Amino acid sequence: MDRGIVLSAPGAVALEEIVVDEPGPGEVSVRIEASGVCGTDLHVVEEDGWGHPLPVLLGHEGAGTIDAVGRDVDGLAVGDRVVLGWHTACGLCERCARGLPRGCRRPPAALGRLHRADGAVLSPVLRTGTYATHTVIPAVAAVKVPDELPLDQACLIGCAVATGVMSVLETAKVPEGASVAVIGCGAVGLSVVQGARIAGASRIRAIDLDAAKQQRALQFGATDVGEGPVDFAFDVVGRRSTFELALKLLRGGGTAVLIGLSPSGEKAEVELPYLFAKRITVRTSHGGDHLPHEDFPRLVQWALDGRLDLAGMVTNRIGLEDAPRALGELRSSPDLIRSVIVV
Repeated sequence: MDRGIVLSAPGAVALEEIVVDEPGPGEVSVRIEASGVCGTDLHVVEEDGWGHPLPVLLGHEGAGTIDAVGRDVDGLAVGDRVVLGWHTACGLCERCARGLPRGCRRPPAALGRLHRADGAVLSPVLRTGTYATHTVIPAVAAVKVPDELPLDQACLIGCAVATGVMSVLETAKVPEGASVAVIGCGAVGLSVVQGARIAGASRIRAIDLDAAKQQRALQFGATDVGEGPVDFAFDVVGRRSTFELALKLLRGGGTAVLIGLSPSGEKAEVELPYLFAKRITVRTSHGGDHLPHEDFPRLVQWALDGRLDLAGMVTNRIGLEDAPRALGELRSSPDLIRSVIVV
C-alpha cells in the first residue's frame, strides 16, 4: 500500500497508508521520488487546510516517474521523468479565453483519486499531493525533464524556483539594468535573487532579519545586503512590516511585488498620497504566474547551463517519515534552504 503525509484534523499531521486509484482519462499516475518541503504546506497546516477540505494530502513541489497513463493522454508515457506543476491552465475559463492562461481561475484537477485507508477522499494540496509514494494528476500538470537533471533538484522547479524566478521575469518583468530588493532570503527569496541575476538587474539587495541569510544570498547573485532605494521590491515574507518596507524602498515609478503568503487577517498601512506622489505600482505574484509547460523547460535548461543553481539550494535529503519534523524546522532552522523528501 502507498503512504502519504496527511493533515487529518487541525494540527494533526502524520504518515499514513493511503490508497491511490488508477488514473482516469487525461490523467497520469506518478511515482514520487523527490518533494521539497515548502512553506506553503506549513501554511496549509497552520490555516486548517487553507481552503482544502480535510483530510488533506500534503505536498506540492514534486518530481518523479510516470508509472501509469490514462486514456486520451498524448506526449507522455510510462517511464517519463516529470516535474509536477500546480499552476496549470484549464483553457476554458474567462482568463484563458482572453489569452491569459497564467491567470487561470480553474486549474485542472484529478478529483477523487486519492483516499485514506478508511476510504475518505483526500484533498491533494494545490491539486498535486507530493508528500506521498504515488499521486495522480492531470496530464497537463506533468512536464518532462531530461535524465541529466537529478530529481531532487528538479522538484524545486515545481514551486520555489518557478515562483521566485518567474516573479521577476513574468509578474514584474524586470528589465535589464533595473535595481531590485528581495525581502526574505529563504528558498523562494534566493530564487528571486537568481531570477533578478538572469534578468540582468544592475543591483540586487538581499534583506533578511538573519544576517547569515543575507550573506548567503550573495552566493546566489545578490550584489548588496541591507536596505537601499530600488526600482523593484519583492516581499517574499508577506507581513505588514515587510510589505511596508517594500513600499518604502521604491524609487519613483517603482513596483512592489507581494509573493509571501500572509496569515489570515494580516493588514498593512499604506499612505495613499505617498503612492500617488511616487507613482508606485503594486503587484501580487501567484507562484510567479508561471505556466509549467512554457516555463519549466527553460528553468531546466538554465539549471543544466549553470545559470540557475539548484544543487546549492538542497540543504537536506530526508525520508518521507521525516516530513512532519521538517515542516516544523521551516521556522526554527535558519541555515535551512530546502529539505527534500527522497522516496
